[in-house]
Amino acid sequence: MKLASLIKKEFHRFFHDPRLIVTVVLPGILLYLIYSIMGSTINAESEPQTYKVYVSETTPAVAFIEACLGETGDGMTVLPLENEEAAKAEVESGEAAAILYFSENFGERGSSVRILYNAAEEASSSFYSLADAALQAYGMPFAVLPESVTSAEQIGIGIFAGLLPFLVVTFIFSSCMGVTIESVAGEKERGTLSTILATSAPRYQIALGKVVPLSCIAAIGAASSFLGVVLSLPKLMGMSVGDFAGAMSFGGYVLLFVLILSIVPLIISTITSVSAYAKTVKEATSYTSVIMILVMVISILGAFVGRMGDWVVCIPIINAVNTMGLLFEGQIVVWQSLVSAALNIAYTALLVLLMTKMLSSERIMFGK
Repeated sequence: MKLASLIKKEFHRFFHDPRLIVTVVLPGILLYLIYSIMGSTINAESEPQTYKVYVSETTPAVAFIEACLGETGDGMTVLPLENEEAAKAEVESGEAAAILYFSENFGERGSSVRILYNAAEEASSSFYSLADAALQAYGMPFAVLPESVTSAEQIGIGIFAGLLPFLVVTFIFSSCMGVTIESVAGEKERGTLSTILATSAPRYQIALGKVVPLSCIAAIGAASSFLGVVLSLPKLMGMSVGDFAGAMSFGGYVLLFVLILSIVPLIISTITSVSAYAKTVKEATSYTSVIMILVMVISILGAFVGRMGDWVVCIPIINAVNTMGLLFEGQIVVWQSLVSAALNIAYTALLVLLMTKMLSSERIMFGK
């Protein structure tokens, strides 16, 4: 009977506390929504493309590839290979999709076709896949020899460009969580917050007094974690640190630093607001864990949303993740970096304003 009473008591506590229900249910809802968006983005039908392709000589196989592309809605602009070096430069830059080299005895046993493409470019890789499938179905005894102008180091850098933004944001959140979670909820439990609120200090100054120093401390921890990742991952992938570091210019590192500085106070102000809402440190920890799941999934999602358009710079966290990926690839995107950083600071200001209102509420601060 006592056991039944204890079980009933715990169920009653859970189902009569909306915050606990949200903590349990929200992660599944968030994962469903975010992965649904990712699936829609990945599986969305792409617009028809016209691939620019150079050929060493015109053969019936070229017309066959063009016909196969036509079945998928794509097209192909075929140009003769007159200047090989210029054509290679276009493939490397992404202006051209590929170069097809046909052997002199093409069509006979032992002949081959070499496809020079750029594995780092989505369009070039797509053309290679389509051309390879078409040539395999051509029904003649020849070998298809793929060759990418992209070096192993460049491919490794591409992998880092997708992985590092997620790791950077995750480490930043971990550093912020470690120094912030007790900032308000802990003082509520210890009774020191009421003393601070009883002073003549304006509520916005109390809010800034939490966010600013905690942001500085968290930034140090985030920088340490970031440096550890940047220095260790290239060695893990068999690359030199110099090769990876050289993929970004000095301006790229400056913009990366600006983005990190904009994320830290945003996350700090978010956790501080949650801590102000929670009654205890334990409750604040449970809420922050849900937010951490959300931030991690959003960071992964940021690698997929770039193709949606430039409007993603308006979404906090995703804007920084997407822009970091471009920076790690060696692209200098000044306007995206500055707009993303400015918007993240603006969102931080809104959260500080929200925290100011919460500090002025006796119901939230003291449960009255």
